[in-house]
Amino acid sequence: MKKLVIKDLYYQHCGPVDIEINAGQCLAVSGASGSGKSLLLRALADLDEHKGDISLDDISMNDLDAPEWRKKVALLPAESQWWFDTLGEHFTVIDHQLIKQFGFPDNVMQWSVSRLSSGEKQRLALLRLLINKPVVILLDEPTANLDKHNTLLFEKIIEDYMKQYSACVIWVSHDAHQLERVSSMQYKIENGRLHRQ
Repeated sequence: MKKLVIKDLYYQHCGPVDIEINAGQCLAVSGASGSGKSLLLRALADLDEHKGDISLDDISMNDLDAPEWRKKVALLPAESQWWFDTLGEHFTVIDHQLIKQFGFPDNVMQWSVSRLSSGEKQRLALLRLLINKPVVILLDEPTANLDKHNTLLFEKIIEDYMKQYSACVIWVSHDAHQLERVSSMQYKIENGRLHRQ
């Protein structure tokens, strides 16, 4: 049973943040632009400077090197990054079942990155993230570039993954209806503090 515990977290202009997220839970975070939502996720992924204690069960972030922590606590940013010409070069493992679940053909790994829409890139970035089997998933406006069909598909994939792997999720979005659908707890960042809704 995995649990993400955040105690006395301070980052940029925000804090303290004190929350616990159990396996299988999705915590929603909303707030005005610039309130610190994305910065919260970056702090939790150990990408930005912060103070406080962040642990996964009894494993502190400070006990692991950053790449190892990010395999367990994985961030999907609003815009994914691709640095090679073809998709397959970005994957160390190919999961054909997941590829099919995401609605792509088997030959998708041969596709050129330049042919992808922003929505396809985002779905494939989630595929790339899930192949590493993280136990915490940090989602930053993950469906902003997706149509309704693919948004619902994305939500279902996250829901299924949470059930299968007892993962927990922090989902940042401006879409209040989406956050109601996907989350079991809802928070809002106001004046640098995280408030339960």
